[in-house]
Amino acid sequence: MKNQKRRDFLKTAGLLTAASCLPLNLVELAFADDSKNFTFAYISDAHIQQIKGNKFVRNWDRGLSRAVAETNLLNPKPDFVVFGGDLAQLGKKAELDHGADILAKLDYKTYQVMGEHDYYLDLGEYWSEIFGKQYYSFNHKGVHFIVLNSILTFDEWTFNRWGTAEQRMNEMAGLDNPNGSPFMVGEKQRQWLKKDLEKVSKKTPVVVFSHSPIQKIYKGWNFWTDDAEEVQRLLKPFDDVTVVYGHVHQIQYNQIGNISFNAVMATAWPWPYPKSYSQNKAYVPKLTVPMNRANPFHERDATGWQLIDINSGRVDLRYSLTNNSNRTVAYNPLTGQPEDKDFQEKTKQVPPQEHY
Repeated sequence: MKNQKRRDFLKTAGLLTAASCLPLNLVELAFADDSKNFTFAYISDAHIQQIKGNKFVRNWDRGLSRAVAETNLLNPKPDFVVFGGDLAQLGKKAELDHGADILAKLDYKTYQVMGEHDYYLDLGEYWSEIFGKQYYSFNHKGVHFIVLNSILTFDEWTFNRWGTAEQRMNEMAGLDNPNGSPFMVGEKQRQWLKKDLEKVSKKTPVVVFSHSPIQKIYKGWNFWTDDAEEVQRLLKPFDDVTVVYGHVHQIQYNQIGNISFNAVMATAWPWPYPKSYSQNKAYVPKLTVPMNRANPFHERDATGWQLIDINSGRVDLRYSLTNNSNRTVAYNPLTGQPEDKDFQEKTKQVPPQEHY
């Protein structure tokens, strides 16, 4: 994306006025020639959870339904939609079917990313019946897109350790569970990725969608991909690479060499949980780290949507947060890092426990 011109995303904000409280992500790839610009929408981490029969946890259900409805109201329309993984909470057929029915209401072509909550009950068998391949690539208007299944792990953990598939699913579903296992892309998929990239010009913009972050952030919460450096090495020869990931349910941004990393938020809940979710205690994974959001009395606190502006391979994001101050993460060419200047300036004066 060399020689692209920087765009004023205050102009673009009007696209999402109807979605101002939802974790919907609208991404614009902005080229020097405006006629080549296009957008796509990103929805992630619905965690649809069955209670019994056709009864599902209402908040997770409504979060996805509202995001789908607002996506259909976008004007101008995005070219396509990406769902970033964890459609289900415990990988059940009923959860995947219900989530797929909600996503079927989208008026756009939709690309799917595999999440660990979709996978570890039956190792992705039913998800694949519904959605198809677990990793693949496609081209769209001069950009090469890659979808990875980044939530695999060691064969010993997957096949030999657990008495039942349900136990395996429950162990992997815990955020800070010591019985869990680090994620990985795996050798087979890395070989596929190497062959896929051999067909792509090094000057072609590359955008990677994964569920886990393809970097090592915090192993205790499994915000971690064990073979991240090996995947990064395959992407290193390209001029402009962006990785967009879900899983973490929070704002994150990072720059490693030529690769910009950006997280998207969830339609289900933020990490850590707001205290207002205490009434749903039986339907969320246990978490030992306490809540420290600014306003725990709003169920959508710390959820929201992002505008993402990719310029010369670098990503700027504008987050609109319900009941919180909006946030902007922008790549600073002087420091070579994405920065959240206003927030970083404020937090210099506020004790860490008061951050959100």
